[in-house]
Amino acid sequence: MRSGGGAAQEEPRPESGRAEALIQEFESSEKGWFWETTRDGTLSYISDSVARGLGRETADLIDRSFADLVSSESNDGSATSERTLGFYLSSHVAFQDLIVRAKTKNEIWWSITGRPVHDDFGRFFGFRGFASDLTKMRQSEVELDRLARQDSLTGLPNREVLRRALDDALVSAVRRKHRCSVFLLDLDRFKAVNDTLGHPAGDTLLRLVSLRLRDEVGDMGQVGRLGGDEFEVVLPATSSKPELSKLAQGIIDSLTRPYTINGTVVSIGASVGIVTSDYDDRTSDDLMRDADLALYAAKAAGKGCFRFFEPEMHEAARERQRLESDLRVALEKEQLRVVFQPSVDASSEAVTGFEALVRWDHPEHGPISPVQFIPLAEEIGLINEIGEWVLRTACEEAVKWPSSVNVAVNLSPVQFKAHALPSIVRAVLSDTGLSAKRLELEITEGVFLNNDEHVHEMIGSLKAIGLKLALDDFGTGYSSLSYLQRVPFDKIKIDRSFVQGASDPESRNASLIRAMVGLASDLKMQTTAEGVETQDELTLVRNLGCSLVQGYIFGKPMPAEDALALASEGAIIRPDAHLTPREPRMRIIRAALLHHAGQVKGARLRNISSGGALVECREEMPVGAEIKLDFAAGGLIPGKVVWAKGTQFGVQFSEKFNLKLLQPPKPAPKSPATMKPNYMSGNEA
Repeated sequence: MRSGGGAAQEEPRPESGRAEALIQEFESSEKGWFWETTRDGTLSYISDSVARGLGRETADLIDRSFADLVSSESNDGSATSERTLGFYLSSHVAFQDLIVRAKTKNEIWWSITGRPVHDDFGRFFGFRGFASDLTKMRQSEVELDRLARQDSLTGLPNREVLRRALDDALVSAVRRKHRCSVFLLDLDRFKAVNDTLGHPAGDTLLRLVSLRLRDEVGDMGQVGRLGGDEFEVVLPATSSKPELSKLAQGIIDSLTRPYTINGTVVSIGASVGIVTSDYDDRTSDDLMRDADLALYAAKAAGKGCFRFFEPEMHEAARERQRLESDLRVALEKEQLRVVFQPSVDASSEAVTGFEALVRWDHPEHGPISPVQFIPLAEEIGLINEIGEWVLRTACEEAVKWPSSVNVAVNLSPVQFKAHALPSIVRAVLSDTGLSAKRLELEITEGVFLNNDEHVHEMIGSLKAIGLKLALDDFGTGYSSLSYLQRVPFDKIKIDRSFVQGASDPESRNASLIRAMVGLASDLKMQTTAEGVETQDELTLVRNLGCSLVQGYIFGKPMPAEDALALASEGAIIRPDAHLTPREPRMRIIRAALLHHAGQVKGARLRNISSGGALVECREEMPVGAEIKLDFAAGGLIPGKVVWAKGTQFGVQFSEKFNLKLLQPPKPAPKSPATMKPNYMSGNEA
């Protein structure tokens, strides 16, 4: 073997020329190199390529200790191998694939193999061996390890790193007798951004969210992304409830601030579930499960808030799981039923149709609210099956009604996504014999948060069948006006939140209803006022021009047989139809004295009519209490408490009160102005 810069130790043999050429070719490929040491571990030969990589001359490395060229530690301080190169060289033991790092500023890694050299008498002469460069492979491994530990989109630690961080936090908490905490975050309205602006905008939003999260948490803990729009924060040494509440609210406030993405202002929110470890044997899986329950409670509370885990949430989760299991068999066990609420012409009060509504009569828990089980059905994938059953049942009943009476069926946004929906509707109409023009499908603005192209294709397919489309809960969603412009609705249903309280002169609801009716009229659409319950509300929506009315004033949802009877009669006879509108009320605040049980108390009156008033007092009054009020020139007014809510209660006067007594007196007419003589002015010359 030759010595790079040093003298050869052995005499060349005749075949050495070929070996020399092979060695040179191998070394020039830079895939590997050779080395040789003396008895004391100093280099007697090393390939030129190694010297160049180290920025040295080959001659400078000869007679240097081979072990001095490598480091025993990697960059993170961990040992490169269990046994060092120096150990093997000094112990005369053969070794293979020893991973070492060169002592250089740049990171260079080698895999070294060597064996001791002995003469014919067994005397040790040194080591010979070869090595390969692992630098690129190690860099790839480091990069792969980084990618395996990091979320590729946001650069935050991923689920696996967060899991290890939480495990470490729990171990430390037990050892140091303190608690650690976990935040589980879910973005509110993120899907709407993805669906309306596209996934690139959604990705940009997630990166911006990650930056704000890191700024808010700072050094308090580890922030990471679990996937989708879900994030986690591990707080190794924070468990104070006020401190956690402050941090959670700070995160919510920060993430709620508007974002600007490609010139578009985007607003989202965040919900946070919080769990704190205890001095027990709970694992990281236990904490994550509890944090998930707390997050579910935060979202159920209306989103945009945080909730701490409470033990009773386990029972709520078990109850929800039982409910989910029961819902899966409710249809086949005939626990679901369809009821029908009438819709009438606002002018003639003739029945024009019924809205089909699904109800669940649980064998143990009784009636389950649709508000509770419909979202559950959507989540577990049962809504399409239930929805088709409701549609078929409603059409089977409607075909028994007079041809002038229509049926309306609600569609879930999940149903609206199903490509088979038009085919299902056609099949139901064909099987039941119901005319398509008598079927009305009600959709909410939530369907427009899905793919725009699919939405318009679906609407076109449904309209091609010949049925009618209604926009339900109008005014409560997003960009309602743009939907009306693009979608050929036959009807808009004004949400009950606008109808309730609209008869109050101080409310703006009447103006909003008037605007909706005018808009619908210009677009040749009908309007249905939902949730009408009082004569005042009926009179108002009728005067504002609503086409149709639906609400308890004309009937609650009823069984199919009652709907058939009402449809056959054609009109609703209301017991209160002859009643005149409620008497006018004076909405002034009037100070009064309240006499009760020999005591006199200060009170204030609102909404005073000839028949009664709303009274506020510092003390609560029981329902049925006989009182007297002194608030006008007419003396004591006797009355009776008919309802009470805290320190507010309604009083019904025993006798009709004259509201004119509360009107301010008209000022006396002024006498004509006259000229006064100078002597009456008091100013003598």
